[in-house]
Amino acid sequence: MNKNEKWLKWAVELQAIAQSGLFYGKDKFDIERYERIRDISAEMLSYKTEISVEKIKDLFCGDKGYQTPKIDTRAAIFKDNKILLVHESNGRWSLPGGWCDVDISTEENTIKEVKEEAGLDVVVKRVIAVQDREKHNLPVYAYKVCKIFMQCEVKGGKFKPNIETTGFDYFGIDELPDLAEEKNNREQIEMCFNAMKSEHWEALFD
Repeated sequence: MNKNEKWLKWAVELQAIAQSGLFYGKDKFDIERYERIRDISAEMLSYKTEISVEKIKDLFCGDKGYQTPKIDTRAAIFKDNKILLVHESNGRWSLPGGWCDVDISTEENTIKEVKEEAGLDVVVKRVIAVQDREKHNLPVYAYKVCKIFMQCEVKGGKFKPNIETTGFDYFGIDELPDLAEEKNNREQIEMCFNAMKSEHWEALFD
């Protein structure tokens, strides 16, 4: 994180302090102070990003208890040495994936996201990497994200229209389309190709 982004680190730290205080605090005056600290963190983020305070609070200030990273799963599916990317409604391309639901495992979430976005039934074969998002993707988010890349194998299924994607296709490493780089960039796609080509891949982690 460069010097121009220190404000973000401070805002995140304030939010984490406030969130813990609101969960564990008992004194009503302390609760008021922690609520104000949380409001200040949201106002800082709104001021710097031009996103409304209400939207910031919805995205950033809704959790309770000790603050932990969000989990994002991404599926790497290969066919004829090409990788599957889904075409998002905004015109860009990404590995199928998304936020991990609280009531299922990361494996189950990977399978679910592929089904929803590509219509395919898959099995997870191995973990490619566990990454700290802010070390790899831009823009930097106001909350921590742990990205888990899984290599998967297709067992069946076919694409069905949905609200997130308009279809999918397979691409070689030298023919990648316009990527949704906040979700996956060329470096991460190359990592998935390297895993696919390796018989004894060891999961990478930050």
